[in-house]
Amino acid sequence: MRAVVPYNDPSPSRLRYRFERLWLKPSVRQLIRLWLPLGAVGLALFTTFNNEAIREAVQLKSTQIYEAVAARPEFQVTQVAFADVSEALQQQILTVTGLELPISSLKLDVVALKRAIETLDAVKSAQVRVLGGGTLEVLTVERDPVVVWRDGDVLRLIDGEGHRVADIARRSARGDLPLIVGLGAELEVAEAMRLLRVASPVTDRIRGLVRVGERRWDLVLDRGQTIMLPEYGAIRALRRVMALHQAEDLLNRDIIIVDMRNGERPVLRLTDEAISELRRLRTEVRGEDA
Repeated sequence: MRAVVPYNDPSPSRLRYRFERLWLKPSVRQLIRLWLPLGAVGLALFTTFNNEAIREAVQLKSTQIYEAVAARPEFQVTQVAFADVSEALQQQILTVTGLELPISSLKLDVVALKRAIETLDAVKSAQVRVLGGGTLEVLTVERDPVVVWRDGDVLRLIDGEGHRVADIARRSARGDLPLIVGLGAELEVAEAMRLLRVASPVTDRIRGLVRVGERRWDLVLDRGQTIMLPEYGAIRALRRVMALHQAEDLLNRDIIIVDMRNGERPVLRLTDEAISELRRLRTEVRGEDA
């Protein structure tokens, strides 16, 4: 007799077959491999941090770790380097930023420092960055004053864009810069500079430019002379005056006002002495005629 060998069916059971079929689906594999672990972790974190005592302990530990890392020597900023910055502006920068050294570079907000520095009138733009060796570098583009603006009783330095740079105590502190006066004069610095360039033949005699009614300029010279310019076409009118001066020595005569407000009919006003002399000559001529 032959031994009876039990028959092993190689096919899976029905339950196993169904599980294998489900596993073939990408959505099921993603659920098992990704979303179920994430859900379990999220549930554990929610349960943990929902406990106030545990949450405070974790925050305290995190703070301690951060402070320990921030206090390491390699993160300490111990000096500030300025590139081509005047000493006065350096002091203003240190004051406005409130920097207290040493400080950890991890606690430095360079964006906030940049914004604070750019609030200074003398600074057009700034860059702040942390270098190696514990150095904080500050790069600035300073505003260059081109005129002195008399604002009431205050003397202000103004750049070419009309921005305030600084105040000065005396006119002599910046005698190298031209003077502009009047309400709204700082808003028309560009036009004032063009007028001063046109008036270059009498530069040594110019005392300043006066903004009148926030709409036009008077050019004031020494000897009490004034060139009154129109609201429109001031450059052209001043060129005419300069041409007359170079041709006829106009501004060296006994004239107190050159009124160019009406371009079609310029008016010259003589000094009191010249008027008196003119009247005297007229009287003499009339007496001789009689």
